[in-house]
Amino acid sequence: MAAAQQLPMQSRTGRTNQRYGSQGERLVAGIVPLSSDKHYVLLIQSTRRGGWVLPKGGWETDEATAQDAAKREAWEEAGIIVKVTYDLGLIAERRRPDQLTAQAPKASYHFFEATVEKQEAQWPEMHKRSRQWFTYQQARQALGDRPELLDALDRCTMHR
Repeated sequence: MAAAQQLPMQSRTGRTNQRYGSQGERLVAGIVPLSSDKHYVLLIQSTRRGGWVLPKGGWETDEATAQDAAKREAWEEAGIIVKVTYDLGLIAERRRPDQLTAQAPKASYHFFEATVEKQEAQWPEMHKRSRQWFTYQQARQALGDRPELLDALDRCTMHR
């Protein structure tokens, strides 16, 4: 998403345009958003459980790449404009069966490391989520019950 274009102030909702993998898993794209000095990662509050998570969401059929979807999710959920620096690869589902629900079904995650170029004061999900900068150790603790998100964090190049 070019910073010059007007970004929508409405989040996409629903799963009608959701992409699925060959095993029926939901294809999810996410961002590990880092400060320019790579000392901090920006986490957002989960709307379902209230804990901290990385910005992520469904890769939709009108998005050419998972990277496009990840950048859109970073805007909608965290209000950030990012520059993707690394493809962190695919991460298989790691949640326990009791953590999977109809609203959060089995997924395959594709994460990207990115530098936050701009943090807007207003964004689509600002009334549903807060955001906060964490050090690596703080983020590891905050993401402790989400092994797939810890995996993405551990793959990034931020300062330990």
